[in-house]
Amino acid sequence: MDDQLIEAARADLTLSTDRSRIDIDAVLAMLRASHWAGSMTRPQLERAIANSLCVSVFSSDVQLGFARAVTDLSTYAYLTDVIVADSARGRGIGSWMVETMLMHPDLQGLRRIALWTRTARALYERFGFSPADVPASTYLEIRPGPAIAVISEGPPG
Repeated sequence: MDDQLIEAARADLTLSTDRSRIDIDAVLAMLRASHWAGSMTRPQLERAIANSLCVSVFSSDVQLGFARAVTDLSTYAYLTDVIVADSARGRGIGSWMVETMLMHPDLQGLRRIALWTRTARALYERFGFSPADVPASTYLEIRPGPAIAVISEGPPG
């Protein structure tokens, strides 16, 4: 991914979009403790990081926060895996990461930035996110399982 590098500092914290700085083990531990990524594997996370715009927050070299946007850098971004270490919550790290994502030069002019949240709705609403009210649209998804295997085999014939 060819995204613009951002570095910023606040007090003893450093924010960076440099994927090479990410402590994959620390991020994986935080994500595995979450309600949404408990079964994530290291190879999955490594591939996700390589193909996403990522924001990390550090104190010295200790990873305290992580967020990523799955995006084509042109029309759409899906904000996901926004997480802050338990010991660092309440310091504005999550807000700083979301603010950075929304202000990132490569994410300007997109048609839509989307996310799902179970526990942090108030955080995202402060940045202008609102529940989708699109009755003419239908959310669809496909999940790994037998149906995908059947589809991948091609049409009957």
